[in-house]
This record gives sequence, C-alpha cells and structure tokens, in this order.
Amino acid sequence: MPVPGIVLAAPSSGSGKTLATLGLLAHLAGRGLRVVSAKVGPDYIDPAFHAAATRRPCLNLDSWAMRPSTLSGLVAALSADADLAICEGVMGLLDGAAAPPGQPDGSTAEVAAVTGWPVVLVVDARGMAASAAAVVLGFVRARADIRIAGVVFNRVAGDRHRRLITESCARLCPEVAVLGCLPPLADLAVPSRHLGLVQACEHPDLAGFLAAAAAAVAAHVDVAALVALARPARCAGSHPLPLPPLGGRIAVARDRAFAFAYPAVLEGWRRAGAELAFFSPLADQSPDGDAVYLPGGYPELHAGRLAAAGCFLGGLRRLADAGCPVFGECGGYMVLGDGIVDAAGDRHRMAGLLPLETSFASRRLHLGYRRAALAAAGILGGAGAKFSGHEFHYATTTFQADAPPLFHAEDAAGADLGRTGLAVGSVAGSFLHLIDRV
Repeated sequence: MPVPGIVLAAPSSGSGKTLATLGLLAHLAGRGLRVVSAKVGPDYIDPAFHAAATRRPCLNLDSWAMRPSTLSGLVAALSADADLAICEGVMGLLDGAAAPPGQPDGSTAEVAAVTGWPVVLVVDARGMAASAAAVVLGFVRARADIRIAGVVFNRVAGDRHRRLITESCARLCPEVAVLGCLPPLADLAVPSRHLGLVQACEHPDLAGFLAAAAAAVAAHVDVAALVALARPARCAGSHPLPLPPLGGRIAVARDRAFAFAYPAVLEGWRRAGAELAFFSPLADQSPDGDAVYLPGGYPELHAGRLAAAGCFLGGLRRLADAGCPVFGECGGYMVLGDGIVDAAGDRHRMAGLLPLETSFASRRLHLGYRRAALAAAGILGGAGAKFSGHEFHYATTTFQADAPPLFHAEDAAGADLGRTGLAVGSVAGSFLHLIDRV
C-alpha cells in the first residue's frame, strides 16, 4: 500500500519548516515509528539531516525535473517498510520555477497535489496576531487540488500571543487544525554557508541538536493529531532508473568534499546491476572500479588537501588513460579540471583531465533548473539523449579550452543557454546536477 504521508510546507523560506521537520522526524523515530522522509526539489543538505534523524535515506521528489513515472516510483520506494512519510517542502508552498504556463513548476504545492498528501503549514508568527490566521486562510483558498489540513505556528512569543493566533485561526479557517505553537528557538539555529546550511556531517553536535529539536516538537506540537492527518499517497509505481549506469562497478566519491549525490540515482544504478564502491578523496583513497562518479560538494573548501592527494588524483588519471568512464558533476567537474582558485585567491592543481579552470575568488551565483541534451554520443548515452537537472554554484570559469561540449542546455523557461560542460575521451562533466532522463 502507498505510504500515508504529510507535506510540511510554509509561506516562505526561513519560516522554520526544516527545524519542525527534523524535530518531528527525530521524535517519531525515537518512539519506534518506521518513519521515512522526502524533500521537495533539488536539495542535498536538508536530506542529509533527515537521514540522520531517521537512519533512512531521504528521497527528493521533484515535479519539474522528474518524469511522472519517476516521481510515482519514488513514492512507491518510500512505502517499503514504512509506517509514515514526512515530506518537507521547498521555499514557499506555491513557489516554483519560472516555467511556461501549463507546465510543471516544481513547487511544493504540485508535489502535494500529485501525491495527495495533506499539507501542514509552518507559519512564522513574529510580528503578527490575527493576521497570521489570514495568511493560513489565503493558502487554504489558493489551490483547490491540495488540502491545508493543519498549521504549526512558529516563533510565538508567549501565552497571549498564542491565544490571539489560535482564536483567530479558529474563526477564520475552522477546517484547519491548529497543531501547536513553537516558541523562539534561537539556540537551535543551524549555521549556514554559501550553498545553504552546513552539512549534517559537519555539525558540531548533530545528535544533541536532533534531540533538542525532537524535545521542542514533543513539548509544543500535538504530534498524535498531526500524524492522524496523514493520508495514503495516491500515486505509486515501479522504482525508476533516472540515469544510465556508467559501468558494472562504479567508484563513487563520498566525503565532505563530495557529498551531493541523489540516493535515487545511486539506488537506480544498483537496481540496474551496478556495484557501488565508495571511496574518500580527502582520505587520499584511489578509485577502484570500471567507472568513476565524482558528485558535487565543497571541493573549494578542501582544495589544498585534494591537490595533495596523490593516490586519488593518480588513480583518476590511470583510469582515464585506460578508457574508463569518469564523470563529474559541479564540484566533481571542477576537480576534473586543471585547477581551482579558492576564495583567498590561491590556485590548487587538480586532475587535469578536462581543459578547465574555476575560481571562487570572485563569486557569481548560477542557479536554476536545466534541460540538457547530449552534444555527442558518450558515457551517458547517444547524441541527443535528454536529461533534467539543476545548477547551483558560485564558481566562475576562468579558463576553458575549445573542447567538445557535453550538453546543449536551456533553462526552465526554455531559454537557450548554449553549450555547457566538457567531454574529452572517456572523461566528461558539467556544472549540472542531473536528476532524471527526459
């Protein structure tokens, strides 16, 4: 049976939905419930915190970047050995890509509509009283294909503030259950850097943080009432194969510098018969496989260590010389290049497998959904094979030789972005994080 689920959403980013989600996941898992999680949209950092709370992989659900069969297949994958799914939204409930009219926009509301899971809003009530109820009412009326079933108010200043908000909500939208009011929890703020929150593996006291978040949710939210709102997903299918495997045994980089790999992609490769062999470039481990996958991450923060990792870089070069597929995404793509200039302006020599040099000394944001078609046949398939993905980085390309491109790309609105990425022999990469085939 499709797993019962809830979507935790918010009117905007910064409302507190991640803290509420993590507290709820940690609390339910601590009570012995078989709880799984999902995250709307292209995100690697929040899902790692989810996985730490539940001890289960968190799957991304994306109505823009995923085929309907992929999205429904991942909902089915969540149903395996689970009692409840908690799906954290992205940005505001209705916010998505600037897609053409009638096309999916990747919003949390779309995922709620596709899955049929009811929505619980997390509303930041700072500076509001009765107006907070009007915010809830506006979302209730915004879309007829989703149900706003409950609300948790965040940053509530005290009993009088709580009473004004809850009484107003009962008058304006009695069909929405007020599930609790969280007080300001400044001590539970998670530090951030240029790509979002610090990674879960870098948190100085992750277990303590999750325990404190769980205690806050247990003390201020009616968890039993929230769980009772869950409804089975209306979509379910077979587990998808988002990307073609690179080889029979794929060496996958995994550490603090290379942490951004989608579980659905890795599991799809396993289901296709590939064996995954994880290794750590930061520990100077050499890749061992028929192919190498360097996912994104933060190589710019560890460029000195990577430049000194002779076993890692030498292993990459030997496999590339032998004709093994080597594929890098975003941070992995930069490491395949000639060098990385860090934020201090220091240059660090990288693998030298692609004629590319990148810099963080003068940063510029690149952000958005992408459609990409292979410029020529190669390790990802035949010429013209199409993929969907996402780009999010601050690196600037300071040098790129006239080498064959990997993709021809366009943005979510269909605007032509031209050539992107590089492909030289069996080595290829780009700044795109691939999510699914098209």
